[in-house]
Amino acid sequence: MKPSISAYIATLAALASTAYTSPQGANVVSTITTAAPAASSTSLASGVACNNSPDLCSRSYSNITHLGAHDSSFLRDASTDNSIAGNQFFNATVALDAGLRLLQVQVHDLNGAIQMCHTTCDLLDAGPLKGWLAAIKSWMDDHPNEVVTLLIVNSDGNDVKEFGSIFESSGLAKYGYAPTGNGWPTLQSMITANTRLVTFIASIAPSSTYPYLLTEFEHVFETSFEVTSPSGFNCSIDRPKSQSSAASALSAGLLPLINHFAYKSLGSSIMIPDVDNVARTNAPSTSTTGALGLHAETCRSEWGFIPTFVLVDFFSEGQSIKTADVMNGIKNPVGRTNSSVTEGTETAENEAKRGLGATGMGTGALVAFIAAALLLA
Repeated sequence: MKPSISAYIATLAALASTAYTSPQGANVVSTITTAAPAASSTSLASGVACNNSPDLCSRSYSNITHLGAHDSSFLRDASTDNSIAGNQFFNATVALDAGLRLLQVQVHDLNGAIQMCHTTCDLLDAGPLKGWLAAIKSWMDDHPNEVVTLLIVNSDGNDVKEFGSIFESSGLAKYGYAPTGNGWPTLQSMITANTRLVTFIASIAPSSTYPYLLTEFEHVFETSFEVTSPSGFNCSIDRPKSQSSAASALSAGLLPLINHFAYKSLGSSIMIPDVDNVARTNAPSTSTTGALGLHAETCRSEWGFIPTFVLVDFFSEGQSIKTADVMNGIKNPVGRTNSSVTEGTETAENEAKRGLGATGMGTGALVAFIAAALLLA
C-alpha cells in the first residue's frame, strides 16, 4: 500500500530539517579523538608496536577487538554536498591514522563494474572499488606493522573472480591473508609473513585462486544492524541464519561482530544515519543506555568473549576508539594521529582527506529522489 500524501509531506519535512542539524551544519569542531601517542615503558623497551600497541603483537587476531568504520567510503562532507545519507565525516585512510583497523564498504554492480554505492548509485556514489583499494594499499605500504581488515557488502552478488581481479590490479592482493586451518595467527606472525590484510566478502563462494578473499558468514556472525533507539542494541545473532544463537556461532568458531550504529526513521521505511545522537552512541560509557561502551561490555559478559569486530558511524565523534582500547586492555597506544577540522576553517589538506572524489546528492536532490521513490512505491 502506498503511503498517504501526508506521509510524503512529513517525510520531506523531516529530511529538510535534518540537513541543518548535523554537527557539520552547526559549524562546530569535529575532532578525531584518540589516546595520546605517548609511548609506555613497554613500548620504549620493545621498540615494536602492532596495531598501535606492543601488547597486541603476541595476541591472536581473533583475540583482539578491531574497531571499524561502517560504510567507510560514504562521506558526509563537502565532496558529497554534506549528504545526509553519509555515514562518516572522514575517509578511510584518516580512520586508519586514527587507530581503526576495520573498514566496511558496500558495493554494487554498475554497468559491469564494481562501484561503491550507498543503496543505489543514484543516491551516493563513492567511485570504483579499485581506487579505494589502491588508497588502502598505499597506506599499508607506509605502515608495515599494521594488520587491516576489510568487510565488503556484495549487494549485487558479484563473483569472487571479479573481486580477485580488482584486488590483484590494485596491488593489495600481495598483503592478503589466507587461513591455514590451524586457527588465527598472532598479529606479529601476520606482520612477519607480510600477510597483513584480512578480507571478508558477503555472498561469494570460496576460491582456490583467491584464497585470501573469505566468505563473510563462514567466518563472522553479526548483531542486528537496523537499530533506531538507544535501547535497541543487543548481543543476539542476526546473521548468518544458519546459526541459531551467538553461543552456537562462537562454538562453531565464528568471530563476533557488533553493529553499533543508529538510524533515524523518517517514515515510509526510510532511514538515515542518526548523527544528532552520535556522541552518546559512540561514547565509552558502560552505564549509558545506547552507548558503545555498554554494548561492548554487555556482549563480552554474555559471550564470555570480547567482540572481535565493532562497526560505528561517524567514528570521529564520541571517543569510539576508547571502547576498543578497553576491550583490548590497552592504556598507552602509540602511533595514532590526531586530526581536527573546524567547519569554516577547512584547509585544502583536510578537504582532500575527507573527499577522495565521492559524489552524492545534496539535500535538495536527495529530497527529490526520495519523493520520487515514495510516489513510485
